[in-house]
Amino acid sequence: MAVAAALGLAVACGVPLCPFAIVTRHPCPGCGLTRATLALAQGRVAEALRFHPLCPVVAPLVIAALAYNAAIYVKEGRIAAAESLQGAWVTRLGLALSAAMLAVWIARFFGAFGGPAPV
Repeated sequence: MAVAAALGLAVACGVPLCPFAIVTRHPCPGCGLTRATLALAQGRVAEALRFHPLCPVVAPLVIAALAYNAAIYVKEGRIAAAESLQGAWVTRLGLALSAAMLAVWIARFFGAFGGPAPV
């Protein structure tokens, strides 16, 4: 409870919670994804794309992975079930998504997609 209150206070005061942003004073490749996902969940697509343009791709993948892990945990009692997902397609998808995140991050420093995400 105290941790949640401290995090809530930090967010309300505008303190960055991203360790990368705290150390470098610059947004990380994933900065804005949480805010973008919340905006997307509320139907504010333009705002979500402004926070992070890859949100419509990343958010469903993360939600699907969490749902898969939860379902396997309930069904079989295994934790980290997604670790069993292996294969060339998983590796290629991960590499492609990582490359896209880095490309968007670099492009935003040059003003693309509305510039860097606010930290």
